[in-house]
Amino acid sequence: MNKQQRIIITGGAGFLGSYLVDKYLAMGVPRENLFIPRRQDYDLRYEREVMMMFRDFPNADKVIHLAANVGGIGYNLANPGTLFYDNLMMGTFMIEQARLFGIRKFVAVGTICAYPKFTPVPFRESDLWSGYPEETNAPYGLAKKMMLVQAQAYRQQYGWNAVFILPVNLYGPRDNFNPVSSHVIPALVKKIHDAKVQRQPFIEVWGTGQASREFLYVEDAAEGLYLAAEHYDQGEPVNLGAGMEITILDLVKTLCRLADYRGEIRWDPTKPDGQPRRCLDVSRAEKEFGFRAKTGFEEGLRRTLEWYEQHPVA
Repeated sequence: MNKQQRIIITGGAGFLGSYLVDKYLAMGVPRENLFIPRRQDYDLRYEREVMMMFRDFPNADKVIHLAANVGGIGYNLANPGTLFYDNLMMGTFMIEQARLFGIRKFVAVGTICAYPKFTPVPFRESDLWSGYPEETNAPYGLAKKMMLVQAQAYRQQYGWNAVFILPVNLYGPRDNFNPVSSHVIPALVKKIHDAKVQRQPFIEVWGTGQASREFLYVEDAAEGLYLAAEHYDQGEPVNLGAGMEITILDLVKTLCRLADYRGEIRWDPTKPDGQPRRCLDVSRAEKEFGFRAKTGFEEGLRRTLEWYEQHPVA
């Protein structure tokens, strides 16, 4: 790895981004060689501000595009138009301007929501176009998947090195625990923690509990993204996951046990489950850049719970 490379990490102050920044610093890249644009300074939905960002950090070698407008099922249901527009514009302008500014490599970070609703398990990258995404998150998933189309088109026409990585659901310390926009694990962690502290006799959980998900610990995700950014230079998309599957029912039970919460779990089947199943084929990531998740699921959940106990959200 070139320790003197200059890297732009959009979303670098966010959940996954902060761990990726830590990883590059640990590998010896100087802090001044990492540029982390903040939304209050550069609104990446507007091309002129994307151009301004590239001018303010000249001679960058690489872009890792993590910035996104993202949330859980409720947030997706309430904001489909905003999620589609914001993520489509950010991806489109970032890729085009990175090419025009002579960036050597662009790492586009997509989403598992790009897969079809009824993708055979385990999800293989070749299945990405075999159907329409699950309805509650389709606008977000499709907007992010357009970065794959753009990256492959630019590789074909311009010979430009743009790669597309598909991380599964992430979790861990520093996650977004805001109940309005959080994903399933941080939402459940907060719900269970609050119920225990307030001695509530039960918690309510959306859906039936029968849907399944795969989860990747955030430090592992940062490691995988770092390896892809440094060692993967092909046009085919790559899954980034742990290769595991758990139902939401078992997830809730596991979190209650780890948190020592003994109240009742009440399911609300009037609320959507989301995609029926999620579990990735992660063989391409291991083959192409040697990534394999290391953190055990219960260990990762325990670290997340312990962190939240020290940093609760009102």
